[in-house]
Amino acid sequence: MAKILSQDEIDDLLSNVATNGEGSELLEKASAKADILGKAVAYDFKHPNRLSKDQMRTLESLHSNFAGHFRSALSGITRSVVDVDLLSVDQITYSEFIMSLMSPSCTYVFTLSPLDGVGIMDFNPSVVFAFVDRMFGGVGKTLNAERELTGIEKSIMKKIVSRSFKELEKTWESILPVNIKQSAFESNPQFIQVVPQGETVIVISLQLKMMSSSGIMTICYPYLTLEGVVEKLSAQKSMDKNKKIVDKDNRLMNAKRLVPVQTYVKTVLGNTTLTVRDLINIKAGDVIKLDQRIYQDVDVYVGDKLKFHGKPGLSGNQLAVKITNYH
Repeated sequence: MAKILSQDEIDDLLSNVATNGEGSELLEKASAKADILGKAVAYDFKHPNRLSKDQMRTLESLHSNFAGHFRSALSGITRSVVDVDLLSVDQITYSEFIMSLMSPSCTYVFTLSPLDGVGIMDFNPSVVFAFVDRMFGGVGKTLNAERELTGIEKSIMKKIVSRSFKELEKTWESILPVNIKQSAFESNPQFIQVVPQGETVIVISLQLKMMSSSGIMTICYPYLTLEGVVEKLSAQKSMDKNKKIVDKDNRLMNAKRLVPVQTYVKTVLGNTTLTVRDLINIKAGDVIKLDQRIYQDVDVYVGDKLKFHGKPGLSGNQLAVKITNYH
């Protein structure tokens, strides 16, 4: 049977450990272990992160640009100042995303051709009613009633959603040109089952503010939908893509600058050497022998620089040179 130590025996044991210097070492080890545990992050092996931090930053940058463009579009549609701010970009499970949505909701399912799969766009009811009120000439007042949208209200929101799809297409152009179309509307998020409950989804949260009203707009991309474009989401790929676009724009700009520039083009049929006496005695009908063979290409100059080689001949009733190769 194990012996239970008394309080005096415990005190003596601790004092002996402290005297031998082992107590401080144990305390240091315990403190170091506590620091490690404090910095540790729990990792769920059942729901691993499918996208790297680099790829998540690329998505954050893309939708930050989307927020700016959508802000301008909404301001024009509602004829008032609308702020759109990117709040977060998260990886969660599909069940967690569905549970975060309000019911009744204003949720749209859309396709991203040529990508397989679908995406989801959800508007908080508070901001939906504010948009509807503003579109009918109001001040953008939010209704507290929890109800589904009427047919007229859905028609108003369809205009806003269509514009959001256009801006989203522009956002994805730098990665992959996509054609976004609405495939379904649902007021109860529990009925939207596009992927399994445990599947990883990327959720983009944006805050919409108009006058005294505000609400959350959420864009959800299942990983299965983005799987075909994941490799292009790395920062290096994005930089290379942007560099190609810049190089193409620079070439077009340089070409436009060169169009109005005037210069002369001349063709040298051949060369020869004459004495001053021969040059003075030249008259009509004389033949000057050149060092150029009849089957050889002639030199074509642009300005004072040799640029091409070609064959002399006729084009209709005019003398011409057919370019055969570059110098």
